[in-house]
Amino acid sequence: MDIRQLRYFLAIAEEENITRAAVKLHIAQPPLSHQLKLLEDELGVKLIDRNTRKIQLTDIGEKLRYRAEQMLRLMETTVKELKDINEGLQGTLLIGTVPSSGATLLPERIHSFYEKYPGIDFQICDGDTYRIMELLNSGVIEIGIIRTPFNSEIYEAIYLPKEPMVAASSNLYCSEEERSIEITELINEALVIDRRFENVIVNAFENEGIKPKIICRGDDVRSILLWASTGIGVAIVPKAAIGLIPNSKLKYREVNLTSVETQTVIIWMKNRYLSSAARHFLETFEVYDGGQKSILQTFRS
Repeated sequence: MDIRQLRYFLAIAEEENITRAAVKLHIAQPPLSHQLKLLEDELGVKLIDRNTRKIQLTDIGEKLRYRAEQMLRLMETTVKELKDINEGLQGTLLIGTVPSSGATLLPERIHSFYEKYPGIDFQICDGDTYRIMELLNSGVIEIGIIRTPFNSEIYEAIYLPKEPMVAASSNLYCSEEERSIEITELINEALVIDRRFENVIVNAFENEGIKPKIICRGDDVRSILLWASTGIGVAIVPKAAIGLIPNSKLKYREVNLTSVETQTVIIWMKNRYLSSAARHFLETFEVYDGGQKSILQTFRS
């Protein structure tokens, strides 16, 4: 099994058709079919189901697809690292981010960074915190932007300032004087929440002797806000999510309780090579971590 065979197999899996895959790869169909058969014979497994009109991967084929994507990305990352050492700031910087943080943190930083280092372009992967950590662990991305909590034993981290959660609703009464809301005011409200913050939110309510009325749980803050905008209930989301749904009728009020604060964290793997582009980009987060030395000093020490 070699890299070429893996590329062929992934093309077939993506196109779900050998003819289209052959066109994409700029080769004839018979040699492509032959390479797939050789790969199956070498591994002693069946990778695709040939009994349907559209190609479907077997369970083993799905596993190989997952591993093949990892191996090819690792190869691309290795090539990028070697070129980075030889040529300096060139190539693509891969960053994973949760939507509620990336939408506010990245645009201006990427714009100013690109003006300074035009040889670098960016690839952004969206997902929840668990997905971003998975991409980081497998080497697909170099930098992750997530929310607490996380396992600090395997990641280096830059902690950004804490921020409150906000209650968002199209029906929520909000005067100019009422910028915050007590959690007890939400006792009769149907709640739409991010699954990741469920325990924190439930505990905050229970500490007030209240059982929250959670009617919907989700993993994407944009979807949660969209649901709230339909009037289905009140969304509880990080304050940075304000503005993610433009031109909506949502009204926002800060939840007046420190126990439901959240925090954005910039993470990268400990004891793993970090490209020059990634190191320079991390330096754009000019913060101090617990009163210790700055990120710039950390990389230079």
